[in-house]
Amino acid sequence: MELKEFYHDIHVWLVTNGPRFIIGIVLFFAGLWFIKFLRTKLTSRMHKHEVHSSLRPFFLSLSITALYVLLVISVLSVMGYPITIFATLVGALGVAAGLALSGTLQNFAGGVLILLLKPFDVEDHIIAQGQDGRVQGIQLFYTEILTADNKTVIIPNGKLFNEVITNITRQGKRRLDIDFKLNYGADIEQVKGIINNAIKQTPNILDEPASRVGVLTLDADGMHFTIRVWVDPSFFLHTKIALQEKVVNDVKAAGIKLPGMA
Repeated sequence: MELKEFYHDIHVWLVTNGPRFIIGIVLFFAGLWFIKFLRTKLTSRMHKHEVHSSLRPFFLSLSITALYVLLVISVLSVMGYPITIFATLVGALGVAAGLALSGTLQNFAGGVLILLLKPFDVEDHIIAQGQDGRVQGIQLFYTEILTADNKTVIIPNGKLFNEVITNITRQGKRRLDIDFKLNYGADIEQVKGIINNAIKQTPNILDEPASRVGVLTLDADGMHFTIRVWVDPSFFLHTKIALQEKVVNDVKAAGIKLPGMA
């Protein structure tokens, strides 16, 4: 009698729950196939749209993990298991992790936005967070900058993206400004000729846009000459030093007194 009741209970359970379990198993394997298919498509799309290589594994992992979680929840729901506790637990863990890693997540979000929006690229010369240097690497959490005096500076991406960034490289050329003062006894046309000749003899100065030389301001004790030339950003400092030295030496050679000369 007990054996008949047992078989009867098994029969009732199979009739009642069997179809749900079969549908759940079918859904599970169909979901696995779909996730595998979607992984291939996502990889192809990210490569086609030139998503940064540092972001591809993250986006792929995040998307696939989310799909796996969704698949498990869907299968459990179809099979008749309550998922309220599971969903609550996942939500609580998410909130706790967010609070514990708020600073890290801010840096991560900044890194993702930098890699997506590209305010600068590797090898660009930028000025940001009081640092002036060439970008050596862009990671998800920080950016490496190499300064002119060979110091590696690590800047958290959260701070970097939320502040002003000056990209010196992006336009492909940079204006070099040099100002100096002479007394009113100097002949303006002679000085301009000396400066223009120095510009022609200094390497790495671009022909376009055209250079400009002239008197910028007038003071009681003298006049300020200005030099405006355009250079490749990578030659900025080298060209500035070379042009300044050339102008000073040529002005002195022409017998024109510089401020402070006896």
